[in-house]
Amino acid sequence: MEEQQLLGLLWTMLPSTSYILGSLLFGMVGFVAYRYGKKNQRPRCKWLGVALMFYPYLIGSDTRLLYLLGTALCAALYVYIDE
Repeated sequence: MEEQQLLGLLWTMLPSTSYILGSLLFGMVGFVAYRYGKKNQRPRCKWLGVALMFYPYLIGSDTRLLYLLGTALCAALYVYIDE
């Protein structure tokens, strides 16, 4: 019986599928932005890439906040990519 309760608690702690896919998507975009910024000497792109890669670890498991901040960081990256 205790094993079933433990599995039930573990299931409630796992993030949703959309959260995992979103963090993978924004992480890949962040990695590409980091590499681009490092290669072309663009520190804003590099640091926005770092932020995109690591912010999912800081916000917990709120999927709406993940997509909201990820979209805002991608928009900032789009604005600063040509500077």
